[in-house]
Amino acid sequence: MHKRRTFLQMLGYAVASLSMGAADTATAAPTATRAMRYLRPPGTGPEGQFLTQCIRCGQCGQICPNQAIRYFGLENGIYALDTPYIIPREQPCILCMQCGEVCPSGAIPRVAREAEEIMARVQMGKAVVDEQLCLSFQGKTCGVCYRACPLQNIAIKVGLLEQPAVLDGCVGCGLCERSCLQMPQAIRIFPPKQETAPV
Repeated sequence: MHKRRTFLQMLGYAVASLSMGAADTATAAPTATRAMRYLRPPGTGPEGQFLTQCIRCGQCGQICPNQAIRYFGLENGIYALDTPYIIPREQPCILCMQCGEVCPSGAIPRVAREAEEIMARVQMGKAVVDEQLCLSFQGKTCGVCYRACPLQNIAIKVGLLEQPAVLDGCVGCGLCERSCLQMPQAIRIFPPKQETAPV
């Protein structure tokens, strides 16, 4: 079923490209997702390398116990088709590292579920606190993001009124963003700068 869906999506993209003309192919995909913040599964390398290594098998999403892994359609370009991604506000990574255990190509590497190993090899992104939105910076003690963090006092610490401060140990799992009570959220994960897709 997964392979059939991929084939049909690629066929649809090819037909659209032919009808639009070769010059317009690069803009065939909508641009909304390009501006969307998304994370790759834990341990993945630079975007170009990941897109080359990923064989679009879907096993990472099947094994994910938090159902955090989704797959791109054509909205992020043909090279990203059927590759896994995570939206932390909707469903963050719980750093179980099971996706790397089942990845057959090494696109998602095996990483031991130990704090030292995760900090050394995982960099999905980094949390950023908006003090204008954060309740603790408005005089209302909160601390929910700190309590949600699996790497307390390594990735995030709290000060007076539980005001959060992100530390260098943040690996960008997104659990803090998902737990934030504010709308829009006062703490967000920003992924590393994405490279361009391979030509």
